[in-house]
Amino acid sequence: MTTFCEGQFDTVVIGAGHAGCEAALVCARLGLKTAVLTLNLDSIAFMACNPSIGGTAKGHLVREIDALGGEMARNADKTAIQMRMLNEGKGEAVQSLRCQCDKNAYHREMKRTLENCDNLRIVQGEAAEILTDGGKVSGVLTSYGGILYAKAVIIATGVYLNAETVTGELRQKSGPSGFAAATMLTENLIKLGFNVRRFKTGTPARLDARSVDFDKCQVQEGGDDVPAFSFLSGTPQNSRVCHLTYTNAETHKIILDNLDRSPLYNGGISSTGPRYCPSVETKVVRFSDKERHQIFIEPEGVDTNEVYVQGMSSSMPHDVQVEMYRSVRGLENCDIMRYAYAIEYDCIDTLDVYPTLEFKKVKGLYTAGQINGTSGYEEAAAQGLIAGLNAAYAILGKPPFILDRSEAYIGVMIDDLTTKGTEEPYRMMTSRAEYAINLRQGTADFRLTPKIADTPLYTAERRNCFETRKRQLAEALKILDGRADRARAQEFMRGRGITGKASATYADLIRRGATLKDLCGAFGILKDFPQQIIKTAESTVKYEGYLKKNAQQIEKAKKLEEKALPPDIDYDKIQGLRLEARERLKRVRPLTLGQAGRIYGVNPADVTVLIVWLATRK
Repeated sequence: MTTFCEGQFDTVVIGAGHAGCEAALVCARLGLKTAVLTLNLDSIAFMACNPSIGGTAKGHLVREIDALGGEMARNADKTAIQMRMLNEGKGEAVQSLRCQCDKNAYHREMKRTLENCDNLRIVQGEAAEILTDGGKVSGVLTSYGGILYAKAVIIATGVYLNAETVTGELRQKSGPSGFAAATMLTENLIKLGFNVRRFKTGTPARLDARSVDFDKCQVQEGGDDVPAFSFLSGTPQNSRVCHLTYTNAETHKIILDNLDRSPLYNGGISSTGPRYCPSVETKVVRFSDKERHQIFIEPEGVDTNEVYVQGMSSSMPHDVQVEMYRSVRGLENCDIMRYAYAIEYDCIDTLDVYPTLEFKKVKGLYTAGQINGTSGYEEAAAQGLIAGLNAAYAILGKPPFILDRSEAYIGVMIDDLTTKGTEEPYRMMTSRAEYAINLRQGTADFRLTPKIADTPLYTAERRNCFETRKRQLAEALKILDGRADRARAQEFMRGRGITGKASATYADLIRRGATLKDLCGAFGILKDFPQQIIKTAESTVKYEGYLKKNAQQIEKAKKLEEKALPPDIDYDKIQGLRLEARERLKRVRPLTLGQAGRIYGVNPADVTVLIVWLATRK
């Protein structure tokens, strides 16, 4: 094959899914000459599964991406057809935005953003080899012989790497929705030293909306006064509804009667699938005591009749799928436009990468997204942003960009991946964050935007928005620290059964159980403040005690995080370390004592040994 120079770049991003788009945009916006290599321009930011952004914990990730200058939040807001706040009946720490997007519009908008970004070139082609020189990355060789020379390369191949789709007995070399698979890179990654393994995910069928009897389903409206994902966006509009129905005894019988034809149960699929987003056949088998499972019928866009059947992911044969779907109330006469399928793909062991997402064995080579064993658009986009920031910062001579677990859900996710690893597709959940109260989605910009204040990502628009919100929150909290009129406060407290002194501040009344909405109505305070600021101010007051306790815990944990461990430690020579701890420490090679303490198999006694070793070494 004849090779030729495709161009000289600072960074090259392989893949233009949700991770690749964020990585490419952040590098280009930081002034680096960047190329993004994609198998097909029509698959840029393609929503291969549900055309939705956000959800529990995932909505937090999207807010954090926005706070750091990423694009996913703004793109979701532009293409939203329904916006809802999940867990509204629970505390704000677990409330999360979820947006049903127009699938085709999301792709078009993101493609347009990439096409019009300075310093960014889009190239259609397949990566065949990562080129290195002296342990450093030097570029990417394409399948057609073009060489894109680069100082840093970010691999964001999604589920396309050596992908195969499976439906019953039918197995095809294919990426999602019929797009071509990336077949040439896996062998090269193994030669570079990556530990490659096989994961699986799946997607349900798409139906023709005209064949669905929506009158038999429950209507799921969008939320009222729901904010946008991006702090820079206006209020999103709800233009479509979703619908809810359920599986039933007949559905379950069809599935159980055909388990021998399911690749998940007859040995056709042996790779590891996501625990928290199982196929419908897995749900029926695993939760045999449940009489029914929720099924959401969700529109794929405003210019198509296709609807997405959330909750019925499957790899059953086509004939079983027809029978299975038509057993559900409202879908008795449904026409399947795209059949459900499972997809197997290659990914890496994230213990092979640093918290910067740089590969430990090749300098300048980064990984992001589902190649890192994660599931979901939001997890991928967050990693793409961090990989892009670190690749750019390394070239620009700036310190690495690493978020702590106490600062962001992004920090929790990447620490989990690079310290503990994952044996199944990783999904972000609020329960993974030990400081969830600190990481409320309404505080994402207050926590993270100052970290980009000295970069081009901190645009004038973002600066004005951030400074305004910061000032409004400070003013709102100052007002809440003021005292209510004593007589009116007594009347207010009696009417709501609140006990205590009437000479209380508004904040005291909130801590005693009053809602800020009631206080605003009764006392006329905070009339001109945005709803998001009011909500954040209320939760800040309500959780004040927990936030102070967390601050003490965080400060204590930071002392260990600040104690760096030399990268060339010979753990076999440290007396007192248990054998298991030595093996784990050699595998992960933690950067700090704090990270060492979070590794599976390393206990507090082992950390104490490391502390003593560091002290004697000094």
